Amino acid sequence: MLRIIMTAFWLVFIAELGDKTQLQTMLLATQSKSILGVFIGASCALVFSTLLGVLAGTYITRFISPNYLQIAAGFTFILIGILTLLGKI
Repeated sequence: MLRIIMTAFWLVFIAELGDKTQLQTMLLATQSKSILGVFIGASCALVFSTLLGVLAGTYITRFISPNYLQIAAGFTFILIGILTLLGKI
């Protein structure tokens, strides 16, 4: 179990570095008098969104093979990348 915990930690940690959510949190911290409040709020949001992801993933894989989900996610990321490069997003 420790291995999956560490894997999940590092995957999420690396994925979240430098993304727009982190940048927005930094901007909010510069405008707030309570950096502890920003930290607690942002931490709770990340925990809640992760909980939703885990629950949705657990539920969806009952009906759809994880292999199909991985392929669909890959195509979705490619599509989003193309649309971003074309200025459509």
